[in-house]
Amino acid sequence: MKADLHLHSTASDGTDSPTDLMHIVACAGLRGAALMDHDTLSGIDDARQASDDLAIAFIPGTELSVDHESADGSRIKIHMLAYGIEPGDGPLQNKLEWLREGRDERNPKIIKKLQQLGYNISMDDVLEQAGGTAIGRPHIADALVARGRFTDRNEVFDGLLNDGGAAYVERRRLTATQAIELSSASGGVTVIAHPVTMGIHGDQFIEVLDELRLTGLVGIEAHHPLHDVALREQLSGIAGDMGLIATGGSDYHGTGKRGYNVGTGRGDLRVPEFAFERIQQAIENVNRKS
Repeated sequence: MKADLHLHSTASDGTDSPTDLMHIVACAGLRGAALMDHDTLSGIDDARQASDDLAIAFIPGTELSVDHESADGSRIKIHMLAYGIEPGDGPLQNKLEWLREGRDERNPKIIKKLQQLGYNISMDDVLEQAGGTAIGRPHIADALVARGRFTDRNEVFDGLLNDGGAAYVERRRLTATQAIELSSASGGVTVIAHPVTMGIHGDQFIEVLDELRLTGLVGIEAHHPLHDVALREQLSGIAGDMGLIATGGSDYHGTGKRGYNVGTGRGDLRVPEFAFERIQQAIENVNRKS
């Protein structure tokens, strides 16, 4: 099945509503989609209704930013995709509010830093840019763009908001193990998103992957616009050797990430047609055991 397993809407930092997003998926000729907004499930119901109307197979989920302490004691930041997480109460669902509260605590601190750096920006400016409940750095970046200080989000992140940037502030995170265990307890499965952003390679990457696989990780997002063709093939091979699913997705955010198109990323992305079905099967397996 042609599908895109990594999409964002206005429920977090995308620029298309969940309903409009499913229409874009249909226009792209895809038959499967997964909505993975950051720290929220608030767009799932609308996306599911639209996907049902359009005969698109749909997987609900969310994207989490987590920490992992490797065997050598170094701290690794990982983005993790939790698939099969439904709106409502549950072990992970109830933690999402705690994570969003962490965002709410961090945002004013970032704005204060920006003001100290000479940027005329307020929380009201940020709220004007946000369409959902998971308000964070992308919306702060959008507010700066709207004021004419930068041309796009990427420029703001590169100059100010990325880790270590002049206006960066840490926030609450789950550990990778917590995210995997809470997802499983909530009927879902986890995949490492765009592994290149972990910043580790070689033996250390394999060691971390093996640690998380033993905890319950089911896959890695081998096919992502940040990965060149050689890396996609390498990661797919690693996934196969370790019994993990090599998934893929465009990480589409609408105009929030220019050049990332649904289904094809920057034009050369090809999500394996087996990925959607294998994630669905992994979700079914978790729920069958519970």
